[in-house]
Amino acid sequence: MEVVRMKHRPMRMLVCSLVGIAALCVVVFSVVTEHMQEKGAETIRYIGESYMSSMSRQVTMHLGATLDLRIDQVSDMVEEARSLNAEQLRTSARARQFDYLALYQPDMPPEKTLYPILGSRLVPDDPEGLKNHMEAGEDRIDMGRDQLDGRIILISAPASGEITVDGRTGTGLVAGVWSSYIDENLQHELEAGMVESWAVIRADGGIVGRAPGFHVSEGPDFLAWLRGRENGGDIASELQKAMEEGGEFSFPLTTESGEANHVYCGPVPASSWYLLLNTSYGPVNSGIDGLGSSWTSTAFGGCAVILIALLTVFGWYIAVTRRQLHDLEEARRAAEEASQAKSQFLSNMSHDIRTPLNGIVGMTAIARSNTDDPEVMTRCLSKITSSSRHLLGLINDILDMAKIDSGRMTLNMEQVSLREVMQELVTIVQQQVKLKSQSFDVYIDNISVEDVCCDSVRLNQIFLNLLSNAIKFTPEGGNIKVTLYESPSPKGDGYIRSHLQVKDNGVGMSEEFVSHIFESFVREDSARVHKAQGAGVGMAITKHIVDAMGGAIRVKSQVGVGTEVDVILDMEKAAVSESDMHLPNWPMLVVDDDESLCMSAAATLKSLGVHADWTTDPNEALEMAEKQKNSSGAYRLYLVDWHMPGADGIEVAKELREIAGDNVRILLTSAYDKDDMEDAAKDCRIDGEIAKPLFKSTLYYGLMKYMGDSPEAEPPGEEEAEEEHDLAGRRVIIAEDNDLNWEIAEELLSELGLELVRAENGRVCVELFGKSEPGEYDGVLMDLRMPEMTGYEASSVIRAMDRPDAKTIAIIAMSADAFAEDVQRCLDCGMNAHSAKPIDVKTVAMLLERYMPEKK
Repeated sequence: MEVVRMKHRPMRMLVCSLVGIAALCVVVFSVVTEHMQEKGAETIRYIGESYMSSMSRQVTMHLGATLDLRIDQVSDMVEEARSLNAEQLRTSARARQFDYLALYQPDMPPEKTLYPILGSRLVPDDPEGLKNHMEAGEDRIDMGRDQLDGRIILISAPASGEITVDGRTGTGLVAGVWSSYIDENLQHELEAGMVESWAVIRADGGIVGRAPGFHVSEGPDFLAWLRGRENGGDIASELQKAMEEGGEFSFPLTTESGEANHVYCGPVPASSWYLLLNTSYGPVNSGIDGLGSSWTSTAFGGCAVILIALLTVFGWYIAVTRRQLHDLEEARRAAEEASQAKSQFLSNMSHDIRTPLNGIVGMTAIARSNTDDPEVMTRCLSKITSSSRHLLGLINDILDMAKIDSGRMTLNMEQVSLREVMQELVTIVQQQVKLKSQSFDVYIDNISVEDVCCDSVRLNQIFLNLLSNAIKFTPEGGNIKVTLYESPSPKGDGYIRSHLQVKDNGVGMSEEFVSHIFESFVREDSARVHKAQGAGVGMAITKHIVDAMGGAIRVKSQVGVGTEVDVILDMEKAAVSESDMHLPNWPMLVVDDDESLCMSAAATLKSLGVHADWTTDPNEALEMAEKQKNSSGAYRLYLVDWHMPGADGIEVAKELREIAGDNVRILLTSAYDKDDMEDAAKDCRIDGEIAKPLFKSTLYYGLMKYMGDSPEAEPPGEEEAEEEHDLAGRRVIIAEDNDLNWEIAEELLSELGLELVRAENGRVCVELFGKSEPGEYDGVLMDLRMPEMTGYEASSVIRAMDRPDAKTIAIIAMSADAFAEDVQRCLDCGMNAHSAKPIDVKTVAMLLERYMPEKK
């Protein structure tokens, strides 16, 4: 028995030891597990808090960098404002994706401090704070509202000195974006769950703005809400102290639903704001709950989760950074493209100006070399005048682009002769067509109303833009065809619908580009058009003008085939009494290679009382002349086109002369330069020339020289009769600070018999009038921009004088400031009328006669 007990004793001891060791292991493992669980939980919480604080700091830094970039962009626009106009600033602001842009005017009332350049008027929440920062030369970010009480983030940048926009002077620029900009900026973080919600507060705890998901505060004061929570007073005090010192602060926070959150507070650059970012402990708590099964597996699992999370966040952060850099690069490229388009417009604008300028320079050179030939001098001066008017209209259009783009373009309605418009258009482009050896034809079909009411400058601009494009993109030797015809207007009998068609066989355009042709600064990127100069605004301006006139424009084009542009305008008939146009019914033959032109000319001649035969074949014309020469219906007048394919009009005319004899009239017709026709027709026994387009009045007055009793008949407007102006002995003050302008005015206006007295500026003008006897001066021609006192100020002072003639003396503005608002401002200051420079003597004389008091 003893032996048996001795055998079992070690076994019991082993079992007990095993059990004890097992129990000890269980106890130790349990204690260690529990301890490691607590330490692990604390460690995970610490890591989570550090992670969320770091990420929150990165979000704040990212937002700060974005706002700093925005401030730099506004500062750049402040410098741009010194050289760009308002429209260019608007384009720059849009390129930088600003919703608003305003000029800061410190001397205006608070509600008008910000003069709108882009978007509606803005009103800052803290006008005094904005003023203080502007005066101190400091950038600032603040809140404001627009006219619809929308919340706007205001980004202001002061200027080193004054800047001027739209004639207004300020000390800086204020740009604006919607308050949702912060939410959009943090959208990636919100979507990724890194930040659940945000709020922007002031140092006193007032909430400036918050995301819809920011539910950790009720009411407008975050600090007051925080103090009302359990143990929240100390946190609120520390948070307020950190904000007062401009530092950062983070703290844990439990919501009403018991959810654990972490809140980070950091300052927003260039403002008195602080950004609150709210993140949740939810993902971290999920990791802690899984720690109960095994601290080892939990540790490894936690590490794996953390590593995966870190790798995910890191990879996401890299992707977001790359995406943001890409967006910034796209924005930079867009801004550079916009700037390059503006620069290209300025550098290429010379092409559009050279069209009439070439006519001025060329005709001036011809006039200089023919000073002893009055007839040549007269023709050259007439063409110089015509080209100068078109050049002035073109410059006005370029300067008026801002008004066109903003939809504030105004039309100056006046009586216009379509015949004169087309003749001047042909005169301007003849040289370009000639240099490129292009075939240029003008067709006038079924035009019964030649005088209409419209804006002549805008109408010329439409025609010239379309024809310049056709010439520019049609190669040498190409064909250009201009057609003008009319049809009944749907507006009624008082209107006529005019159709203008410009067709060429040039390089053409792709279907894709045609859909963008009316956009500003757009040119087709093709090797076919690289040699063609242009700014890319002509068709955009044309479309705006046509729309303003209530018309329509259509473009059809095919690459390598050509382009056709159709413009339709409903224009009011001018209230003029047309003279009875009737010609003797002489037998007449029209010879032209174009059948449409022959039929149109024959129809127009029929309306003048002349039956005309026509043919497109020069050989057939010779046969018809031979056949009719001995009959009672022998032709007495021939109209022969100068340029016909396969035949020269000069040679055809010579053969017709040999057949018909010296008793018939042979006239050349052409859309080319009349001077060139005259040179080609010398010593060829040709009686005269008629320049196309062949309007009814053109044919009537052109043929009357050879058919009627008045061989010197000229169409109205061809040689304008000099009007008699009864201005002799009238004394007029000319307020003009520029010596050259005074010399020109004195030379031109003294020929009217006026006694002129110069005032070098507005103050001298006021003194001259104030010291004169009542009635000593009959009028004042007032420049607007003068030193010491402007024309506006001088006119107001004169009208306010206590003397009998202060209200009756004629004050006429004579200035290069010729926009509609300039004219209206002149009238508001007491002036009677406005005459734009360059000086039009007839207009000035007419205005003086109209407004000067009658002679006593």
